[in-house]
Amino acid sequence: MAIKVLKPGLATTVQDLGRPGYYHIGIPLSGGMDRHALAAANLLVGNEEGAAVLEAVFMGPELEFSDDAMVAVTGAELPPRLDGVPRQTWTSFKVKRGQKLSFDFLKKGARAYIAVAGGIDVPIVLGSRSTYALGALGGFKGRKLEAGDELPVGAAASSVKEGRNVGEELRGLPMAMPTELRVMPGLYWHRITDAAGLGFFSDTWKVAPEADRIGYRFKGGKPLEFVPREPPFGAGSDPSNITDACYPYGSIQVPGGTEPIVLHRDAVSGGGYFMLGTVISADMDLIGQLQPNMQVKFVKVEMAQALAARHARAELLAKIRSSLQ
Repeated sequence: MAIKVLKPGLATTVQDLGRPGYYHIGIPLSGGMDRHALAAANLLVGNEEGAAVLEAVFMGPELEFSDDAMVAVTGAELPPRLDGVPRQTWTSFKVKRGQKLSFDFLKKGARAYIAVAGGIDVPIVLGSRSTYALGALGGFKGRKLEAGDELPVGAAASSVKEGRNVGEELRGLPMAMPTELRVMPGLYWHRITDAAGLGFFSDTWKVAPEADRIGYRFKGGKPLEFVPREPPFGAGSDPSNITDACYPYGSIQVPGGTEPIVLHRDAVSGGGYFMLGTVISADMDLIGQLQPNMQVKFVKVEMAQALAARHARAELLAKIRSSLQ
């Protein structure tokens, strides 16, 4: 079975849950920006949670199916249409041979996940089918989809019923505005003044247009004030520079002290900018669903709170598994 790409959408790529284990040599995790939505889409169609799906950003593709299939669309509210007839998101539905799947205008969120029973069967590269476009690695020919591409689909592992649904309370999308992103201050927190630290957490920030799989930039807060220092050898004269260090997934850079950047799935693994802190893992999915100009508040938390939030996030997926059995 294959899926023909009639229209690619804005930036549609093949993604799974990523390729851990290579960050130390500069190859990022990649994978779905919203891991919860990706796993949920797979569960709806009877796949393993980490099967490869399509991640569509802001605008959906138009796809033609060469055979019957079971499909589900989760994540952003990007309403699917089957031969022009509206279908529900977060719900499994059948597609017949020759039918075309397209999408209406985006209503909420930023990234939708399109799962097909059997999974997108592109080659595994370093343990993952995920696309890392900057390095032309994985996915479909190492790039976002183009019109005319034909995506192979694997054999479905099991047969599931049409109409399986994930309730809104289990979808894990950002609800409140501004969206709160919980942060643990990092090793370089001492580089800013106490007043700057208070200001970072009290200010309201907006998602900048420069927000993608590499990192999300935020604007609108007050510039940070740095503690005076004698620059260490190799760090450079800018107070936001450090001697090169490793960047954790989710870490927050603030080049020049003006606009925070949260490093995401395709981020580089090290460099010479100080890190204010790290967004906790439970909130990284939320970042992937933020649109430009949406408001954000950063909230300071401790390790115990971060671990509790990770447990609560995992419980959402556990409840989906249980509800679909």
